[in-house]
This record gives sequence, structure tokens and C-alpha cells, in this order.
Amino acid sequence: MIRMIATDVDGTLVKDSSREVGDEMIDAIRRLTDQGIYFVIASGRQYGSIRRMFERTQRNLIYIAENGAHIVKDAETFALTKMKRSDVEGIMHDLRSFYPDCHVVASTSRGCFLESKDEAFIRLIRDQYRNDVMLTDDILAEKDDFVKLAIYRKGSIREIGENILVPKWKHTVKTCMAGEEWVDFMDFSVDKGNALRLLQERLGIRPEETMVFGDNENDIGLLRAADWSYAVENAAPTVRQAAAHTCPPYWEKGVYQTLLPLMESAQH
Repeated sequence: MIRMIATDVDGTLVKDSSREVGDEMIDAIRRLTDQGIYFVIASGRQYGSIRRMFERTQRNLIYIAENGAHIVKDAETFALTKMKRSDVEGIMHDLRSFYPDCHVVASTSRGCFLESKDEAFIRLIRDQYRNDVMLTDDILAEKDDFVKLAIYRKGSIREIGENILVPKWKHTVKTCMAGEEWVDFMDFSVDKGNALRLLQERLGIRPEETMVFGDNENDIGLLRAADWSYAVENAAPTVRQAAAHTCPPYWEKGVYQTLLPLMESAQH
């Protein structure tokens, strides 16, 4: 029996940087949570962004935000993992060398700081991702605790990420590709899988009672935390290898298709 479902968003449920999820998925979440199943949104995005995407469900969902650095349950912070200030300073110094072609988002529990002056990028984060945005001249001058740094390059950052940034920082912090246009940096302990295991432990749910969906490297831990793990067919090869099953891609509504039998079984 499935008691918990967790899904990534960008590249799994929807196209990267989408503002909304489809009506059929909103309805599916309502029906599944009405059965008493915990529904977890597990994303690299910040809490405010993913909460707005799913507020139409009018259900009390659980959010694994910032790749697991920020967990929200019952509309309150359940767990928060901060980065070391020295790591933030070193990474920011490096990332600024890729300006103006790339842009940085520095996330905190109350929103994100941008020091970019690029209006198109600011609109992307504020209006498309619907993050809680705070503009600053200098991220490092802010006194907030940071939970994640992310660097963005329109079109693709894969070459920079895989060949330069990930190899350079992987021994200092947790770093990974988070879609075609993003590289994420967090504390070593941060992982969607670790966040899900914490929830499983606190809620008394076993891996064999858990179903998860993902598409990118930052979902591998999530997939390994559940017996019923699905990589969408558009996922990277390493991600498909980490999953027990595959399902159709987001443009064929693969997650929804996979959840349909669960919804139908409750009607009989």
C-alpha cells in the first residue's frame, strides 16, 4: 500500500521554469490526499515558488524545497540546513567570474537574493518561478543564513557545470546539475533523499510504502529512498539507472498516468 508520494517538479511534472501544473495533476493530488496519502513536492526551487504552484489543491502538502535544505510541513519549517559562510564566500567569488553570461540566486528561508541587474533574469525568477525576490548590490553583504546558491545560464550551463563547477566544488559542498540551465550548491548533508528519509522516519512510513518521481541528478537520492521509484523517460541515463521503473515524460503526463491506478483502486 502506498502511503507517501513524492515528486520533483521541473522536467518531471512540467517543463523547466513553468509557472503552473496542469488541472489533471491538481485533481490527482486532491484525490490522493483525500485517501490519506501524504503528497510531497520535492524541488530545487524555493518554498514560496512551489507552494504557489500547488496552492490550487487547497490541501496541506509537504514541501521539500531547495533540494532538501528547507522542509515545510503544516505550513511551518520542519527542518532547515544552512551553508557555511566560508563556503558561500568562496563559491560566490568563483561564480561572479562567469558574470554577465550567468546569474546567481542565493536562497534563504525567507526568499532569495539577486545581485543581477539583468531585467529578463529578474523577471524570470520573480514572475516565472514566482520566488520571493530581494534585490541587492552584494549578496555577501547580506546577513541572512544561506541554504543554497544556484547559478543560471540561459539555454544551457551543462558544459560549465559538468566540466568546471561540479568538479571544482564537489569535495567542498554538495553540488549538482539541476536541469539544463542550473547548477546548485548546498551543504554536504543536503539531499532530497535525506529529506524524504527524515519524513519517512518521523511519519512511520517505510520505503516500500513510498512512490517517487524524478528526472535529474538532484533526484537520485530521492529515487533511492523509495521502493516504488520512477524516472521519467526524458531523465538523464544515470537517473534512469537509479530508478526501479520508468514512466512517460512530462509532455505525455507520465506521472499522472502512473498515479491513475492508485486513484482508480480507491473507487472500488
